[in-house]
Amino acid sequence: MFDLREALGALAACKESSKLPVLVSIAFQTEKDGGRTMMGDTAEQCARQLAEAGADVVGANCGDLGPAQMATVVATLRAHTDRPVLAQPNAGRPTLVDGRTVFDLEPGPFAQGIIACIDAGARLVGGCCGTTPDHIAAMRKSIEKL
Repeated sequence: MFDLREALGALAACKESSKLPVLVSIAFQTEKDGGRTMMGDTAEQCARQLAEAGADVVGANCGDLGPAQMATVVATLRAHTDRPVLAQPNAGRPTLVDGRTVFDLEPGPFAQGIIACIDAGARLVGGCCGTTPDHIAAMRKSIEKL
């Protein structure tokens, strides 16, 4: 989700209709000052309000951050919630090439960024836009070494 208010609405609907755990993940546009969404919501606001509203997991995915930059957001989320933190970064920052959105981060650096997210406090990890089976395999191999 790109907006905390929409995420809170979706969370409320999920909690109302199911007893399953609800993971809420926010897309961040910048890691500056701990992270902000395109709507200006801070990672701290997201962590606190989502946890208070009953999210079982709070996370970051997609947005305009690569995995290394996402680690900064993960650290902020971790500092402001007791819930598990999820990180699912893109395979790099999106760029427009010949009318197509391209994610050009290779699997090795992607996996290194995932380790930075784990070091920052993420307990669930994965990949979003541009990730391939090779990215996930590199991530798994790096995690197994921890």
